Amino acid sequence: MSNDKFHRIILPLSNQFYRLALSIVKEQTEAEDIVQDVLLKLWNKRNEWDTIENLEAYCFRSIKNLALDRLVSDAIKKTDSIDAEIESRTFVDTHSPYQEIVQQEQRSIIYQCIEKLTENQKLVFQLREIEGMNYKEISQSLGITEDLVKVSLFRARRKMRELLSNFENFDKNEW
Repeated sequence: MSNDKFHRIILPLSNQFYRLALSIVKEQTEAEDIVQDVLLKLWNKRNEWDTIENLEAYCFRSIKNLALDRLVSDAIKKTDSIDAEIESRTFVDTHSPYQEIVQQEQRSIIYQCIEKLTENQKLVFQLREIEGMNYKEISQSLGITEDLVKVSLFRARRKMRELLSNFENFDKNEW
């Protein structure tokens, strides 16, 4: 693969790689390091790119595997962090302070509920609901069957509904 192909295919996916890594390790700098390490390894293997059937799925799988390895080897504690994009987002003036507080609380509740999913459900939920990937892409990225993707997503959604129903003031229609 040429330098141009790397810039055209792989680098545009960097934000998605970062969000996946962040959803696993829950630490911004660690997620950035994981993405950088995978991109560097991929660049060093550029002579082998033609043998990789689906380069995008290969990258997602590499991100997932490295992030899980880092969790085990570094014993990173899970935290209730909110996605860096959401934390740094400024709200438009049409939102009242009350609405902002309600939205922040709803996001916090959602992320707390996501943390209660099994690791597989969490990954599938993240890739489908947040990254917008289809079943086949998720299957290839995680190295599992499409049926397992569907079952995991079904169970994750059911668990999320159950967990969210425990919160009195959570208005599902706003999400």
